[in-house]
Order: sequence, then C-alpha cells, then structure tokens
Amino acid sequence: MSEPAAKPPKKERPPRQKMPEQPPDVRVRNFDEVPFGLTPEQAQLEASRCLQCKKPPCVTGCPVCIDIPGFIRHIAAGDFDAAIRKLKEQTTLPAVCGRVCPQEDQCEKLCVLGKKGDPVAIGYLERFAADYEMQQGQTVIPEIAPPTGKRVAIVGAGPAGITAAFELAKLGHKVTVFEAFHKAGGVLVYGIPEFRLPKAIVQRDVDTLLKMGVEIQTNYVVGKLDTVDELLSSGYNAVFVGTGAGLPHFLDIPGEQFNGVLSANEFLTRTNLMKAYRPDHDTPVRRAKRAVVFGGGNVAMDSARTALRLGAEEVYILYRRTKAEMPARIEEVHHAVDEGVRFEFLVAPTEILGDDKGWVRAVRCIRMRLGEPDKSGRPRPVPVEGSEFEFPCDQIIVAIGNGPNPLVPATTPDLATSRWGNIVADEATGQTSKPGVFAGGDIVTGAATVIKAMGAGKAAARAIQQYLASSSL
Repeated sequence: MSEPAAKPPKKERPPRQKMPEQPPDVRVRNFDEVPFGLTPEQAQLEASRCLQCKKPPCVTGCPVCIDIPGFIRHIAAGDFDAAIRKLKEQTTLPAVCGRVCPQEDQCEKLCVLGKKGDPVAIGYLERFAADYEMQQGQTVIPEIAPPTGKRVAIVGAGPAGITAAFELAKLGHKVTVFEAFHKAGGVLVYGIPEFRLPKAIVQRDVDTLLKMGVEIQTNYVVGKLDTVDELLSSGYNAVFVGTGAGLPHFLDIPGEQFNGVLSANEFLTRTNLMKAYRPDHDTPVRRAKRAVVFGGGNVAMDSARTALRLGAEEVYILYRRTKAEMPARIEEVHHAVDEGVRFEFLVAPTEILGDDKGWVRAVRCIRMRLGEPDKSGRPRPVPVEGSEFEFPCDQIIVAIGNGPNPLVPATTPDLATSRWGNIVADEATGQTSKPGVFAGGDIVTGAATVIKAMGAGKAAARAIQQYLASSSL
C-alpha cells in the first residue's frame, strides 16, 4: 500500500514590515517628518500578508468604509495607480489618515491576522499609495456630476468640512468653504506638528478641492462677518458646521496666569500654522530650559516633542494615571520616549508658582494612586495625602483637552446645544435642530479623531443630498 502524498509545507507569511524612520538623535533637532514611508518592495511584501477576507472585518472598523482588501490587493499586484483610485472612492484624505489615524484601535484592531500575530499594516499601506500618487505628480480627481444649481456653505475647513465639501462637490453642488484662519485644514494645520504631518500634504488635498470647483474663503469668521442665518438668507440652500473643538481647557488651579503657561492650542498653533520653528518667521515662541506638559493624549505628545525640537534641555510629561491608561497612540508615546521626553506618572498639579517678575518657576504637585473606575472606564486617580512636592520648570503647556468652538452656537439662537456647548446633531445624518443646518466632527462629539470627523462629514453630505433633493428650494 502506497504512502499518502505529503501535504506541501504551509507557506509562511512574511513578518509585518517596519517603516524606516529618522534616528532619534537626528530628528529631535529638526521638524522633518519622522517616518520615511515603506519602499515599493516593502509595500508589496506587506500587502501580500492580507488574507483578502470575503467578509473583511477591517472595513467595519473604518469610519469612512474604505475597501481595504481592494486597495491592498492592487498594491500586492504592483498596480499602485489602481490602489489610490480605489482609496479615493471612499476617502478624501488618504495621505493624512495613513499618518495620523489610530489604525490600531480601528481597522487593524479587527484584522483577522491580528488574532494570532501582527495585523496587516493598513495605515502604512494607505500612506504608501497616497505618497506614490504625490511622487508621480498626479492627482486623482473624481468624476463630478452635472451642476444641480444648489449651493452649500461649509463652515470650517477641518477634516469634517473638507470631507463634506469633497462629497457634495462630486454630486454637482456649488460648495463654498468658510475658514476663520488664513490656511485651510483645521487641526491638520494648526494642531498636528510638521514632523508628524507635513503641511504640504494637507495643502495638496485642499488644492484637490479647488480643482473640483470648491471655493474656499479664508480669514472668514462665521458668527462675526456672517451668521448661519445670514448665509441661508443669502442664497445657500444648506449649511454644514464643522468648526471643531478649539476652545482650550485649563485646570483652574492657582497660578495659571503666570507668563510661560500656555495652552497646547496656542503653543502648537504658533509653531505649526505660524511656523515659529523657522528662523525666517517672526512668530514669537518661548524656548524653555525645562518644560512641563500636563496631559497624556496625542496633543500632549505633540507638545512635548515640539518643545524638545525648539531647544528645551528637558521636557517632562506629568500624567495623573499610569502609562497603561494614557490615551495617546502607542506609536506616539514610543517616539516621545526615544527622543528623550521624560514621564512622571501618578502625579497631578495643584498650583503653579511664579517668580517676582511674573514668570513660572515651578509647579506644585501631589502624588496619586488609582482607585475605582470612573465614567471613562479607567481607574480614578485619588490624591495621596501628604505627598505634595515642587517640580521646577520655566514653561508649562496644558494639554488636557478642548471644548467646542462657541461662536456659531452663540450666534444661531435656535440651534440646540448640549450642556457642554456642543451642537446637538443626529449621529447618522448630522441634522441639527435647525432645518437646513447640519453639523459634524468635534463640534458635535467633542475632541475625537481625524477619521471620525471625516466619517461625520461624509454622513452629513449624504443627508444634505437627500435634503436638497426632497426640498422645494
């Protein structure tokens, strides 16, 4: 009796590809982007790891429903042009999302490969496809429907507003975006540092909107120059509000009025949007010797890493819980540690101390321990009695979160808001209490991720389309 044929050995999948990046001792002295991106060979190798699931769970984790196996299949085959076309069927900002989205908590978290090993590096591959398009000097412009004669105003040129404008322009509507700052992009240009998201990439996506016929008016503060009601009465058939969460929170502890105490919003806006890090710009920004950052999220990491690049000799992050509870992305914490940022965990500030000239000289802190979980599901920090101490510093950056921009709600009387000042809007459609007015992104949800704001902008665009089609406007 013959022996049964031996099964061929199971083909081993390649390991997850590591993105090359600047060495820490080099990048801490510049504002150039830290990761270099995958090479074409690495991208194809990484794409070959994808199982091409028939019912891909990764897609359900994407707020804008990208056909993830579809674009990855094209990369694996070496057809990078097809990959970016597939991506742009569903997303406006692939180069942005490939860099700053928390894939580990969204698409990659649901990757089948991740159950027994490393998930496919979906974010790396998205960035690769978008960067390939940029390197070729080409821009995929979607097909534009014939003009409808309908006009839509978008208030705020952040991720939600850009996405809504993109989707509505494709449908043939005349779209005008009103942006308060001198550059479109919202948090992408004022909040995220150059070394994490180069501004040329954001501008490229803004330029795509212009090529699609979208009008962008900068230095235009809705709520001051025009109200939402005035936009509607001047000929706009619908308005989308995506003004974000730009109101910084402080701790309300004694001493926050001293010179040298900044919100992360101000600190990052000065360095990112107004280029204070460049010698050919006159934007003033304090170069600290010993900087302290309050907070544990991505904004805290951005602030600490920026302070180092501006020349601070020492930078500390003070966080009232432990490393395990930090909301920042693992990758951002890793980069901060590599670059020399130091962490003081289970510490909370109670008072800021100043010198006789009005400048901060130290922060008084108290040690904490972890108690029972609070509403966030994380252990509640509890002060340890008698553990107070002083922490010397000459700069403090407060990065503990932001509130909604209050200007549009304050000038639109019949627009319902929550007790926190966020606009109340339907989660699925963005419809507000005011007919013809929709809202999405951080102004509705509070500070969240770029991709969630994009998802809200996309959903609102669909709802606006239905509203315009069903109305007699």
